[in-house]
Amino acid sequence: MLEIKGLEVNHGWVRALQDLSLQIHKGEMVAVIGANGAGKSTLLGTLAGLYKPAGGNILLNGRSVTGRPTEYMVRQGISLVPERREIFNSLTVLDNLLLGAYHRYRSVKQTVMEEAKKILELFPALRGREDDPAGALSGGLQQMLAIGRGLMARPSLLLLDEPSSGLAPLVVREIMSALSDLKKTGMTVILVEQNTAAALKATDRALVMERGRIVLSGGSGEMIRNARVQQAYLGRVRAAQPAVAL
Repeated sequence: MLEIKGLEVNHGWVRALQDLSLQIHKGEMVAVIGANGAGKSTLLGTLAGLYKPAGGNILLNGRSVTGRPTEYMVRQGISLVPERREIFNSLTVLDNLLLGAYHRYRSVKQTVMEEAKKILELFPALRGREDDPAGALSGGLQQMLAIGRGLMARPSLLLLDEPSSGLAPLVVREIMSALSDLKKTGMTVILVEQNTAAALKATDRALVMERGRIVLSGGSGEMIRNARVQQAYLGRVRAAQPAVAL
């Protein structure tokens, strides 16, 4: 579905992504883990059209989308749920959801309204809050709303940047459970997450990034047992089966 070849992205004089290559298959849920500054958010932002690559190629379903703007990426089925949620506090919950479908609202208004109801089924804690200002919601509900807004774009590839940031463990479990439900629908998800344990439990495969490169790759179960991952991201070390070094 998604293939990245030799991707390079600069932030000023800093090389944020260096010769990065990977493949994501349809229906996969892939975790991207690593320390702050490793390039994880830059990777998602580049896939969403926020940053223009300095080199390399991004192929979506065999077609190059390298350097295309955000609105083009949305129409191609790529939806980003950004870090810190970025919801519109003064708008209602329903209006925030509808903004996720802004590019097709006028042509299929009734369909969009029906899809908003399905989002409320996925996140039942939002039911009954449709007319409330989004800024009045708790952090957990705001995160659910942000994910719901991303889903309103009807993406084939959903990009999630730190969805558990600042949330209580119970809320994190609810969000990860919702992601598991999405996986059953065949949606492809790339999950950037500092909560490594939660990310590895929810995903099929994991990539470890350091200094703009992918340095480890393997099944999520393998990565949980990997000594390097345990020491750096899970706070423990034990005998492990190695993941694949790239």
